[in-house]
Parts: sequence; C-alpha cells; structure tokens
Amino acid sequence: QVQLLESGGGLVQAGGSLKLSCGPFGHTSTSYAMGWFRQAPGKEREFVAAINWSGTMTHYADSVKGRFTISRGNAENTVFLQMNSLKPEDTAVYYCAAAYSRLVVADILQYDYWGQGTQVTVSS
Repeated sequence: QVQLLESGGGLVQAGGSLKLSCGPFGHTSTSYAMGWFRQAPGKEREFVAAINWSGTMTHYADSVKGRFTISRGNAENTVFLQMNSLKPEDTAVYYCAAAYSRLVVADILQYDYWGQGTQVTVSS
C-alpha cells in the first residue's frame, strides 16, 4: 500500500521560507511522478508544482514560478518543495501526490496517491 506523509508546514511571516518534505513511500522498485497541490479555505485544490520520476523535468503553476522549487531526494520516492518569498495568498493546506507515470504530471486527475496534507500559514 502506498502511503504519503508530508512534513514541514507551519506559520511564517510574509517574505519568509519553508521547506516541505514528502516520503519515502511505496515500492522502491517503482518510480513515481510526484507533485504538490494546495487547497485554501473555500477554494478547490490547485496544482503547485510537479517533477518527473527521474527528477530531470519540472513544471510550476504561474503563481509560484520563481519562488518555489520542487526537487527529489536521494531516497527513492521522496520529494521536497522549497518555498521562498512566501505571500499571504500562499496560505493553504499543501498535499503531496504520486502518479504512476514517468512524465511530469500537472493534471490532478492523473494522480493515484495522496497525503493527508500539511498546513502552511503566511501572515502579513
């Protein structure tokens, strides 16, 4: 069974930084495309960033481009999200997700496994 666990959320002032972590998980013989999504109160879950199975390709939402960086860890199926220059509008629950794919996956519907989420709050 594939279980994802996020960590690293918290409260930070605007302009600050946080680093989210997810994994390792699942079968080490299988590589997954990984992604981060977020959901603010009263809004739908939205795409933030994604990385392919080998870590060689990434894709970002326009709202975070240049501020957030997604990367894979040395351990199999681990992923990080470095968030810099945080803004109050980045406040949300952040979810890690895994897709059984070798490509970069931005479509929420293509993700197979989800974590429980970690709260990120940015104060103004």
